[in-house]
Amino acid sequence: MTTTFAEVTRVRCAPEVLFDLSLSIDAHLDSMRRSRERAVAGVTSGTIGLGESVTWRARHFGVMWTMTSQITALERPRRFVDEQVRGPFRVFRHEHRFDRDGDVTVMTDTVTLRSPLLGVIVEPLLLRPYMQRLIRTRNAVLVRKAAAASGGRAADAAAVAAPRARRLGRRRRVRCSRGRSAHPAPQGHLVAAAGD
Repeated sequence: MTTTFAEVTRVRCAPEVLFDLSLSIDAHLDSMRRSRERAVAGVTSGTIGLGESVTWRARHFGVMWTMTSQITALERPRRFVDEQVRGPFRVFRHEHRFDRDGDVTVMTDTVTLRSPLLGVIVEPLLLRPYMQRLIRTRNAVLVRKAAAASGGRAADAAAVAAPRARRLGRRRRVRCSRGRSAHPAPQGHLVAAAGD
């Protein structure tokens, strides 16, 4: 079984800012401190480019995992794709899209994955929710860095509600980060980052 989901984040900054941050090995490492993720081979710092790869090592589910990803498509500042070339998944593909909507950049992360075994059980119950949390954590760090790069305040980024989560083809309800209500998912979240 193959699972696909998307996370949508809206940030008031230029698409180029988020695009470049998303290709930054250092920003990714900052966002994955909890799992003690490290870049151990390939491009291990700075910005990764088309055709380049990075090997990550991190602890997830109490197990140390190693995964090598390669940038297989790159169209600055609109989109890029990273795909697993070696690692624990049968399939892992992450498309990053950056679309402008007025003075807001809409960052859409679309992840397609396939578990090595028991996918029909493991993917919807364990892997998809876990990967969505990792993407949200990563995006929260990118939003803070984008706010700083665009002259905004870190406090603007800290007040962000949870990003829109959707499984392709299904609407989903999300709880506001302040825990007040569970309304249908909004069109992502907005961060004031450009001197607001």
